[in-house]
Amino acid sequence: MAKDTPLLPVPTIKEALQEDKAQYDDCTPCRVMGSTAFIGLGAYTYFSGHAQLRAQEAAILKSGSRFQMGSRRAGITGIAASLVGLGVYRWFA
Repeated sequence: MAKDTPLLPVPTIKEALQEDKAQYDDCTPCRVMGSTAFIGLGAYTYFSGHAQLRAQEAAILKSGSRFQMGSRRAGITGIAASLVGLGVYRWFA
């Protein structure tokens, strides 16, 4: 038979967040490395993605795809901006 266990008090959201922050607070080198990794990945994505688009522009335009150069550039720029944003968030949050 199962024994009755006493109910533990449920913490408020504010208490839970304070406990989590104290338990998972990052050191400065961890924040620097994480931020640098995301920002570097965003820069790499931007430059290499646009370089590949320039190299394949003729084939893309000839393919007749509904995704032409503008939407592809916007997609690469959006992904790169998101990664850089994650790096900035990682540093400050």
